[in-house]
Amino acid sequence: MTDAELVVRTRAGDPDAFGTLVSRYYDACWRFAYHMLGERADAEDVVQEALLRAYLAIGRYDERDQFRGWLFRILTNLCRNALTSRSRRTRRFVQDELALQSAPAPLPSWAPGVEDAALLRALAQLDPLQREAVLLKYAEGLEYGEMAAMTGAGESALKMRVKRGCERLRALLGRTLEDAS
Repeated sequence: MTDAELVVRTRAGDPDAFGTLVSRYYDACWRFAYHMLGERADAEDVVQEALLRAYLAIGRYDERDQFRGWLFRILTNLCRNALTSRSRRTRRFVQDELALQSAPAPLPSWAPGVEDAALLRALAQLDPLQREAVLLKYAEGLEYGEMAAMTGAGESALKMRVKRGCERLRALLGRTLEDAS
């Protein structure tokens, strides 16, 4: 069943239809939130909140948009809010090697040859908007148009964030992502 069909069924009151959408996108949402926030508990909280908000707002979903993009817009905004809230308290990222090695959602193969823990540490040092853009572009494989629709930023701004994020990663890792492949 397509996402659009599942949305129609959800609107008609079929709870299993939304459950299918959750099953379809949960892992990608969790992986993105985890890489944005650096902590499992925070990622889980944000993903749960995003899914709840999506369910409650399903009546306002515009079928012309892709459901994945709409859901990621909600998720991206919640990640931004969580980062802002966290920065008010204290800035912290997972630095525990054992926790990183036992993380259930490893990095996708967008950075082959780069150790996961090293990449996570480097990502944690990026500006949050750069980290968001790099993850959407390379980890999630989105086009700039899709990224713009999700984030509300212009394509040129996103290209610059990705460029600067990759430059920063290059400096932190000592090589480009392209060199690792």
